[in-house]
Amino acid sequence: MIPLYAYRDNSCDPRKCTVKKLERDGFLKIIPGLNRVHKNTLLLDPTAEQALSPADRFVRSITVLDCSWVVLDTGQVASWRVRRALPFLMAANPVNFGKPCKLSSVEALAAAVYILGDRERARELLSKVNWGIRFLEVNAEPLELYSSARDSTEVVKIQSDYL
Repeated sequence: MIPLYAYRDNSCDPRKCTVKKLERDGFLKIIPGLNRVHKNTLLLDPTAEQALSPADRFVRSITVLDCSWVVLDTGQVASWRVRRALPFLMAANPVNFGKPCKLSSVEALAAAVYILGDRERARELLSKVNWGIRFLEVNAEPLELYSSARDSTEVVKIQSDYL
């Protein structure tokens, strides 16, 4: 099982924070500073040039950025060895429901592990929020297609059908 981490900058409401819920339930570890995030982790970064695909199953860990993108040091993020963007998916969280690519951290992590082949773990992660399973319902078809792709190029080609 791939270890999960979250860099959290405390910019969101702690009562609504999905990564805090996941940490409490033992699904991930919160890392308080970007300088403490292991450089060999796969960093989920929407600005990355390469899409996450099943070819990334080799990763040793996955880290989500649970922070305000307004204040994030993008230069520091750009130095990561393995950065991947999630392909086109629709948000199901209450704040951004129905908005493309506006995923909460739990949605992003669930999508990542689903694409890497662990559907059950994705369901477990999403079960920690009352709207979580809706994410899988809304994105059932693209998630299946992305998880059966060979590589990032194929994921991008599949994604173009949803844009």
